[in-house]
Amino acid sequence: MRALHRTGFANIPTSRHVDDGLSLNDAYIVAAVRCAPPGNAPKPDEITRCLPHLEAEVAELERVQVVVALGKVAFDVWLRVMKRASIAVPSPRPQFAHGVVVRATGESRAPAVLIGCYHPSRQNTNTGKLTPAMMEGVFRKARRLLT
Repeated sequence: MRALHRTGFANIPTSRHVDDGLSLNDAYIVAAVRCAPPGNAPKPDEITRCLPHLEAEVAELERVQVVVALGKVAFDVWLRVMKRASIAVPSPRPQFAHGVVVRATGESRAPAVLIGCYHPSRQNTNTGKLTPAMMEGVFRKARRLLT
Protein backbone atom coordinates (compact mmCIF):
# COMPACT_ATOMS: atom_id res chain seq x y z
CA MET A 1 0.00 0.00 0.00
CA ARG A 2 2.92 2.35 0.66
CA ALA A 3 4.08 2.00 -2.95
CA LEU A 4 0.56 2.73 -4.18
CA HIS A 5 0.42 5.79 -1.90
CA ARG A 6 3.82 7.12 -2.94
CA THR A 7 2.87 6.89 -6.61
CA GLY A 8 -0.55 8.52 -6.23
CA PHE A 9 -2.68 5.38 -6.57
CA ALA A 10 -3.83 5.39 -2.90
CA ASN A 11 -4.75 8.20 -0.53
CA ILE A 12 -3.17 6.63 2.59
CA PRO A 13 0.03 4.59 3.07
CA THR A 14 -1.51 1.70 5.02
CA SER A 15 -4.88 0.00 5.24
CA ARG A 16 -5.82 -2.05 8.27
CA HIS A 17 -9.59 -2.45 8.03
CA VAL A 18 -12.46 -1.94 5.60
CA ASP A 19 -13.54 1.47 6.92
CA ASP A 20 -10.13 3.10 7.47
CA GLY A 21 -10.66 5.63 4.68
CA LEU A 22 -8.59 3.96 1.96
CA SER A 23 -9.41 5.22 -1.49
CA LEU A 24 -7.69 4.02 -4.64
CA ASN A 25 -7.14 6.44 -7.51
CA ASP A 26 -6.70 5.08 -11.05
CA ALA A 27 -6.25 1.62 -9.50
CA TYR A 28 -8.25 -1.50 -8.76
CA ILE A 29 -7.10 -4.65 -6.99
CA VAL A 30 -8.28 -8.04 -8.25
CA ALA A 31 -7.13 -11.58 -7.56
CA ALA A 32 -6.35 -14.19 -10.20
CA VAL A 33 -7.30 -16.93 -7.74
CA ARG A 34 -9.98 -16.19 -5.15
CA CYS A 35 -8.94 -18.65 -2.47
CA ALA A 36 -5.76 -19.29 -0.52
CA PRO A 37 -4.82 -22.79 -1.65
CA PRO A 38 -2.64 -25.10 0.46
CA GLY A 39 0.94 -23.89 0.35
CA ASN A 40 -0.24 -20.71 -1.43
CA ALA A 41 0.37 -22.49 -4.74
CA PRO A 42 -2.79 -22.67 -6.82
CA LYS A 43 -3.19 -25.71 -9.02
CA PRO A 44 -3.88 -25.28 -12.74
CA ASP A 45 -7.50 -26.41 -12.35
CA GLU A 46 -8.08 -23.82 -9.58
CA ILE A 47 -6.73 -21.10 -11.84
CA THR A 48 -8.92 -22.28 -14.71
CA ARG A 49 -12.03 -22.32 -12.48
CA CYS A 50 -11.36 -18.76 -11.28
CA LEU A 51 -10.58 -17.33 -14.73
CA PRO A 52 -14.21 -16.54 -15.72
CA HIS A 53 -14.68 -14.65 -12.43
CA LEU A 54 -11.59 -12.55 -13.12
CA GLU A 55 -12.71 -11.83 -16.67
CA ALA A 56 -16.21 -10.84 -15.50
CA GLU A 57 -14.81 -8.51 -12.85
CA VAL A 58 -12.42 -6.84 -15.30
CA ALA A 59 -15.24 -6.50 -17.86
CA GLU A 60 -17.02 -4.19 -15.39
CA LEU A 61 -14.05 -1.80 -15.35
CA GLU A 62 -14.29 0.87 -18.02
CA ARG A 63 -10.78 2.30 -18.36
CA VAL A 64 -8.24 -0.41 -17.61
CA GLN A 65 -4.99 0.51 -19.35
CA VAL A 66 -2.18 -1.09 -17.37
CA VAL A 67 -2.09 -4.25 -15.27
CA VAL A 68 0.57 -4.84 -12.62
CA ALA A 69 0.79 -8.58 -12.03
CA LEU A 70 1.98 -9.39 -8.52
CA GLY A 71 3.85 -12.63 -9.06
CA LYS A 72 4.38 -15.16 -11.81
CA VAL A 73 0.96 -16.78 -11.32
CA ALA A 74 -0.79 -13.44 -11.86
CA PHE A 75 1.46 -12.65 -14.83
CA ASP A 76 0.71 -15.96 -16.53
CA VAL A 77 -3.01 -15.67 -15.78
CA TRP A 78 -3.14 -12.20 -17.31
CA LEU A 79 -1.44 -13.46 -20.48
CA ARG A 80 -4.26 -16.05 -20.65
CA VAL A 81 -6.85 -13.29 -20.20
CA MET A 82 -5.25 -11.34 -23.04
CA LYS A 83 -5.22 -14.38 -25.32
CA ARG A 84 -8.86 -15.21 -24.53
CA ALA A 85 -9.74 -11.58 -25.34
CA SER A 86 -8.03 -11.95 -28.76
CA ILE A 87 -5.27 -9.53 -27.82
CA ALA A 88 -2.07 -10.28 -29.68
CA VAL A 89 0.70 -11.22 -27.26
CA PRO A 90 4.28 -10.92 -28.47
CA SER A 91 5.98 -14.06 -29.71
CA PRO A 92 7.86 -15.77 -28.24
CA ARG A 93 5.60 -15.76 -25.20
CA PRO A 94 6.83 -13.16 -22.68
CA GLN A 95 8.57 -14.54 -19.62
CA PHE A 96 7.90 -13.25 -16.13
CA ALA A 97 10.50 -10.98 -14.58
CA HIS A 98 10.33 -8.15 -12.10
CA GLY A 99 9.69 -4.91 -13.99
CA VAL A 100 9.16 -6.56 -17.38
CA VAL A 101 6.73 -4.66 -19.61
CA VAL A 102 4.64 -6.53 -22.14
CA ARG A 103 2.89 -4.43 -24.77
CA ALA A 104 0.18 -6.02 -26.84
CA THR A 105 -2.32 -4.95 -29.47
CA GLY A 106 -5.88 -5.91 -30.25
CA GLU A 107 -9.43 -4.67 -30.07
CA SER A 108 -10.70 -5.34 -26.58
CA ARG A 109 -11.50 -3.73 -23.27
CA ALA A 110 -8.53 -5.54 -21.77
CA PRO A 111 -5.45 -3.37 -21.30
CA ALA A 112 -2.58 -3.33 -23.74
CA VAL A 113 0.21 -3.15 -21.12
CA LEU A 114 1.22 -5.75 -18.53
CA ILE A 115 3.97 -5.17 -15.95
CA GLY A 116 5.49 -8.00 -13.95
CA CYS A 117 6.30 -7.54 -10.27
CA TYR A 118 7.59 -9.97 -7.69
CA HIS A 119 4.79 -10.98 -5.34
CA PRO A 120 4.90 -9.03 -2.05
CA SER A 121 4.93 -12.22 0.02
CA ARG A 122 6.78 -12.35 3.31
CA GLN A 123 9.27 -14.72 1.72
CA ASN A 124 10.12 -12.17 -0.98
CA THR A 125 10.11 -9.10 1.27
CA ASN A 126 11.96 -10.71 4.21
CA THR A 127 14.73 -12.02 1.97
CA GLY A 128 15.11 -8.75 0.05
CA LYS A 129 14.08 -10.29 -3.26
CA LEU A 130 11.47 -7.52 -3.32
CA THR A 131 12.29 -4.23 -1.63
CA PRO A 132 10.01 -1.23 -1.07
CA ALA A 133 12.01 0.68 -3.69
CA MET A 134 11.51 -2.10 -6.24
CA MET A 135 7.78 -2.17 -5.60
CA GLU A 136 7.54 1.59 -5.86
CA GLY A 137 9.53 1.49 -9.09
CA VAL A 138 6.97 -0.83 -10.69
CA PHE A 139 4.09 1.47 -9.74
CA ARG A 140 6.02 4.54 -10.98
CA LYS A 141 6.40 2.71 -14.29
CA ALA A 142 2.65 1.98 -14.29
CA ARG A 143 1.89 5.64 -13.59
CA ARG A 144 4.09 6.76 -16.53
CA LEU A 145 2.38 4.28 -18.87
CA LEU A 146 -1.13 5.56 -18.15
CA THR A 147 -2.47 7.67 -21.00
